Amino acid sequence: MSKPVKHVFVCSQSRPDGHPRGSCSHKGCKEVLQTFWQELQQRNAYDRIAVTYSGCLGPCDQGANVLVYPEGVLYGHVTKEDVAEIFDSHLVDDVPVERLRVPAGSW
Repeated sequence: MSKPVKHVFVCSQSRPDGHPRGSCSHKGCKEVLQTFWQELQQRNAYDRIAVTYSGCLGPCDQGANVLVYPEGVLYGHVTKEDVAEIFDSHLVDDVPVERLRVPAGSW
């Protein structure tokens, strides 16, 4: 496997129901992760992009959270419907999806 150009981390943090910080697992992170993996497979992009689940990325109230490196762009409130747009715009064309970016002071 070659070194990826982009690396996507999908928060998969799980906390008990009612936890004050919430968690991405209660906000659809599993579906987001699965959709990223499906896009990766359909596009046969394994040589350019890596997708990994992660622990907490920080702003739990804005989950499901997705972090893209090497740029260090954090997306919040991501749903499985947003994945193709992130893939096309950011991972392929190098243009972050501004409507999903977590505000600078949140992270």
